[in-house]
Amino acid sequence: MEDLILRWATELQSLAQAGLYYGKDVFDRERYQQIRTIAAEMLAERIDLPQKKITELFCSDTGYQTPKVDTRAAIFNDGKILLVQEKDGLWSLPGGWCEFNLSPVENVVKEAKEEAGVDVIPIRLIAAQDRNKHNKPPYPYGVVKLFYLCEAVGGQFTENIETTASAFFSRDALPPLSEAKCNEAQIALCFAALDDPLRPTQFD
Repeated sequence: MEDLILRWATELQSLAQAGLYYGKDVFDRERYQQIRTIAAEMLAERIDLPQKKITELFCSDTGYQTPKVDTRAAIFNDGKILLVQEKDGLWSLPGGWCEFNLSPVENVVKEAKEEAGVDVIPIRLIAAQDRNKHNKPPYPYGVVKLFYLCEAVGGQFTENIETTASAFFSRDALPPLSEAKCNEAQIALCFAALDDPLRPTQFD
């Protein structure tokens, strides 16, 4: 039932957002705004976030609703993968939301530098995933996750506003992961790409 509520709320919000953008009649726009508010209220009943936060994340875009893009860098050294520790103590691949004025490749380079202090050259795309098919908890909006195999060419970690540490880990000794951002199966995909240079890109 929870998955159905999430799906219904997401579809209602998408319809309302399109109506607010394309609708011309003032009364129709008012109705679309009411639908958008109801969708946020439905989510507030189901997920552990204040309605104000839900509205910021879920009901703030304009125009036709499209997925957000998240890029992640897989950086290896001596068969170990680089992870960064976030403020909550959990670990993830360096990465984040794609900036509107950067390509995905440019963004993964930026995120690796900001979060891990590492200068990288992206080598190939490991995977393009629909986040809600792989990560929990589900988000009330679409996210495309892009994982890139990257070569480190310099740099050094310094603590920053997003991450408190970085370290390399073997595939059988991973730290507690930020499952919402990357999970063990996704890191296993990165190791598989390292092991096999001819491995095709995984995609949903």
